[in-house]
Amino acid sequence: MKKSIQRIGLVLSAIISGILLVWFLTKMGEKSTGPLEDTMIAMGKGVSSIENKFILQNRKHTRSESLLWFNEYRNDANKMANYDHIFYGAFDNEFSESFQSIVELENALQTTFPIIHIYTAWGSKPEQRFPAMQAKAILDVGSIPCITWEPWLTDFSKDELPNIVTDVKKRDKHGLRAIANGDYDIYIDKWADEVKALGKLIFVRLGHEMNDPYRYPWGPQNNKPEDFVAAWKHVVNRFRSTGATNAIWVWSPHPAYSYFDYYYPGDEFVDWVGIGALNYGNVATWGKWWTFDEIFGNYYAQLSKYKKPIMISEFGSLDVGGNRAKWFGDALSSMPVKYPAIKAVIFFHCSNDNTTTSKALNWYFKDDSLITQTIIQSIMQGNPNIQKDSFKK
Repeated sequence: MKKSIQRIGLVLSAIISGILLVWFLTKMGEKSTGPLEDTMIAMGKGVSSIENKFILQNRKHTRSESLLWFNEYRNDANKMANYDHIFYGAFDNEFSESFQSIVELENALQTTFPIIHIYTAWGSKPEQRFPAMQAKAILDVGSIPCITWEPWLTDFSKDELPNIVTDVKKRDKHGLRAIANGDYDIYIDKWADEVKALGKLIFVRLGHEMNDPYRYPWGPQNNKPEDFVAAWKHVVNRFRSTGATNAIWVWSPHPAYSYFDYYYPGDEFVDWVGIGALNYGNVATWGKWWTFDEIFGNYYAQLSKYKKPIMISEFGSLDVGGNRAKWFGDALSSMPVKYPAIKAVIFFHCSNDNTTTSKALNWYFKDDSLITQTIIQSIMQGNPNIQKDSFKK
């Protein structure tokens, strides 16, 4: 009873603090971009920290204890890149600063993820700042954050970045060239400073699927391949010049659109290759039931030639048009033998994905015992000597 009362009190405190935080930032508007905003964000961090500790302390074994085996890798980029097996992780859209949704997925898979994936967009809004609260929380419980950093350019304030194009509608056209020319350096340098302050390794997946001419404004419909390469090198160099050498750079083209060499920034500027492998089934007119081999395997030779560790940065399947459990099983059991360059797999566990079709898509599988048991068994089958604390039968 005492614990229930304590839990209710914590939840109510978090709700009240959240309401006050939203109200304050709404009132302040764009003026809240200095010390006042920092103070309110710090208050939010305090509430989040309390909530995280409450959630995590109720696990039989804490995440940090479960990830003791990972310590020798999480602080050594070279060891991580040359791991004998595969690191597993997840993105969950309900994860913000609370670990509840991640913990539930880990419990369903009887594991603890070394990598937790989050997304954030470029811009001047408070939520487009470096996600320090989330990144620190992930590091504090023994995992590494993988941050997909999306260069949307329309949300910047010219007061913050005086060199950017005034007309918002024109910013995406040749936007990468503007990045390479230094127009966004103030924003990039703030991110670099925050990454450096973490003092731990993190993955940064910048401008993913840059070769896709349909989906993102930083694609070839607005930019030349050489502009992407110049922008990528510029951002990496800005980070290195500020001492943010703890960023592990993940270059992530869309496999189906090829032209990889045109977009590759060079070995000196890329640490990992990250590839999305999502099976949409026949959810749309353009779709069909694709196997993992068809989505990724057909391009493996082209991608592995860069001699970089490969991360399947978005891994998942819908259940429309085929057997989803079999899809996961076939992919995971075959990976270590067929695709030895794969060193990380990040489950795309999103309950409300509205980025591709007009209808929100549900990639969740944590409550489907057939899928979760298939995943566990397939990973153990494909990795018979996998670190014993990673997955349990």
